[in-house]
Amino acid sequence: MLRIAIVDDHQIVRAGFRELLADELGLEIVFEAASGEAALESLREQPVDVLLLDLSLPGQSGVDVLRAVRQRYEGMRVLMLSGFPEERYALAMIRNGADGYLCKDCSREELLQAIRTVAQGRRYVSARTAELLADELGGGGGGAPHEKLSDRELQVFLRLARGESVSDIAAVLNLSVKTISTYRTRLLEKLGVASNAELATYALRHGLILD
Repeated sequence: MLRIAIVDDHQIVRAGFRELLADELGLEIVFEAASGEAALESLREQPVDVLLLDLSLPGQSGVDVLRAVRQRYEGMRVLMLSGFPEERYALAMIRNGADGYLCKDCSREELLQAIRTVAQGRRYVSARTAELLADELGGGGGGAPHEKLSDRELQVFLRLARGESVSDIAAVLNLSVKTISTYRTRLLEKLGVASNAELATYALRHGLILD
């Protein structure tokens, strides 16, 4: 029996995934959570085999939760769910430890295939993500700069792009203001921008946040 958890801040999305999985033999939905904080709290009491994790969560984002899971739960598989197409985040998420990336408008068959694949210890790569990987390996542009950020850099980048201050980010991530400032400086250099406003513009241009 595969133990599954669904983490998404929209009740209707959780209900949709629950319905897709309801009649599948060999799967058990252990819990649902509407936030990253609630998910991590539930995982302390109810570890699962596969975590279906929304990328865009309030408070602790999907990136934050992915990082925490990778540090605390060896062997747990994480399948990222997103309303953003693969071009936006798939490669960055896989580089940072996700076992797969799935768009929320996927079919039941694709969802089940993704769950079974990652549960077997393999990466789930959709046809579109495979194309992106092939383009990169073939020298087709090498990918956007944000795709090469570490998980911590991506955490800080998305928070800065949404207008959070260095001190607020430091408090949420339990790091010093100096450390976050260092990450900010590194991000400006890696993304080729000069200010927080330009970081936000970059994120909007690449469809990483909504206007």
